[in-house]
Amino acid sequence: MIKPTPSQTVGPFYGYALPFAGGGDLAHGGIVLHGRVYDGASEPVPDALLEFWQSDPDGGLRGAPGSLRRDPVTGAIIGRHGLDFTGFGRVATDADGRWMLRTLMPGLPYISVCVFARGLGHHLYTRAYLRDEPGDRLLAALEPGRRATLMAAEEREGVYVFDVRLQGEQETVFLDFG
Repeated sequence: MIKPTPSQTVGPFYGYALPFAGGGDLAHGGIVLHGRVYDGASEPVPDALLEFWQSDPDGGLRGAPGSLRRDPVTGAIIGRHGLDFTGFGRVATDADGRWMLRTLMPGLPYISVCVFARGLGHHLYTRAYLRDEPGDRLLAALEPGRRATLMAAEEREGVYVFDVRLQGEQETVFLDFG
């Protein structure tokens, strides 16, 4: 019997390959979603990478075509200019575990988040809900304390905070697609 190849931990991440300038700019003129990534000891994770996918304001799931095109000489992303909605973003955390995303309010009540970080055997999926949606099956299936880990808090008009806790008290709810 052939056994599957064991997984390895995720990271570290190298700044020349995965993060890219403007990676957190899905569109300007909308909202800001920001937060921090914390480990099980409530310490910030300075080398995590987060990917985001979201619907456009009408609920559509198509971003601007070609928004991730790279310049073949410099490797710079040339298809993103901050005006067209892309639907996808990728940002690395800073030394204090902080990250930020500029985007439009999604038609669906959430933004999908994928977390890559050192020590993880596999990347983790979650959702940042920007509004409570009574009919949402995922939210309805969770007890209030767990549900709260998926809710972004409106810090002020148009600015939301969503912290990701990898373990410990108030650990973020992660989704299992396996």
